[in-house]
Amino acid sequence: MALDPDLLRQGSTEDIALDLLRGLGGEGATVNGYNLMNDAQQQFSSEPDTAALVGRVGDAWAWLIAHECVGQGLQSSGHWMRVTQQGARLAQRADAALHLQAERLISGDLSPQLRQTAKPAFARGDFETAAFAAMKAVEVEVRTLSGLPDSLVGVKLMQAAFNSDGPLTDQAAEGGEREAIMKLFAGAIGAFKNPASHRTVHFDDPVEVAEIVQFADLLLRMLARTAARRI
Repeated sequence: MALDPDLLRQGSTEDIALDLLRGLGGEGATVNGYNLMNDAQQQFSSEPDTAALVGRVGDAWAWLIAHECVGQGLQSSGHWMRVTQQGARLAQRADAALHLQAERLISGDLSPQLRQTAKPAFARGDFETAAFAAMKAVEVEVRTLSGLPDSLVGVKLMQAAFNSDGPLTDQAAEGGEREAIMKLFAGAIGAFKNPASHRTVHFDDPVEVAEIVQFADLLLRMLARTAARRI
């Protein structure tokens, strides 16, 4: 395939890799890394910085392997690889770089509640469900720890759980801090869970959704400390 020398000189490794990926074909398409490097050597043989350009192609190839966009094929030679399902999915996304950035945000050790619900929804591109499920997990945990009745939901549940004499309030904390924690939980539920409970909410930015999931993870970690404090 023809590679753009200007992209190789100026683009990031991720940009070059995604451009390369889009030219490899769909899922299951085969590609030979050794041949790829040889082709680049021939294409850029007349350029003054041939070695640097070929090196950038090698960097991009390493990125594709590291990000599971290509994997081992069935051919006997170890140089033959195949485009994976992940690679084919990313190749079809105009916002592939943005989506990868979002995936990196939630690739760490999330709370168990989020690994079971929000993260799978995010992985399949169902961003509305991912954001809703993340904050629902917070609401469920608050209800479980506080023992408050099912009749209290959403913002009212957060206010009851964290008010000045609420069951989850840290009585050792300063008054302003206690109020801030209550508003933090109530605001999170009101902003990110309640709207999706009542209407369809369209999330176009995967990074925003990943940050909502991360925010829910922070709240769940705070609740875990609250539970430990009460033992």
